[in-house]
Amino acid sequence: MSMELKPPPSDGWVPTLDDTPFTRMGGEQAVHALAEAFYDVMDAEEPALAAIHELDAEGKVNRGTRQRFGMFLVGWLGGPQHYSATHGHPRLRMRHGHLPVDTAMRDAWLRCMQKAMDKQGITGGLRGFLDDRFAQVADFLRNTEG
Repeated sequence: MSMELKPPPSDGWVPTLDDTPFTRMGGEQAVHALAEAFYDVMDAEEPALAAIHELDAEGKVNRGTRQRFGMFLVGWLGGPQHYSATHGHPRLRMRHGHLPVDTAMRDAWLRCMQKAMDKQGITGGLRGFLDDRFAQVADFLRNTEG
């Protein structure tokens, strides 16, 4: 998987204060649905990635992890800052520092997110924007060679 940034999508959409990814996606319910789809894909297709998360009795990524990620995405995409109000600043590198995140894990994470966005029908300029931003963050979290 290439980590090169792509040119802006053909419709040239760029977020503004009035037109955020959060609003383009349809609000909190849609963002939480993306988080659910993301973990559903992970559970089904990326077992090594799922295994580094807290799992429930059925061996699936647990409800608390799914809810926290959904809350994080809501704020990160421009919606209400529920995550920060509840858990403080995301400090992504610190919160993921105990996990070995190499290129393979980064790419597995991105595959899950891309398939989740496919399932949620995220396309066009919003999709191009999110593909780039998710790739940047996933690469930023790498902390292990390979």
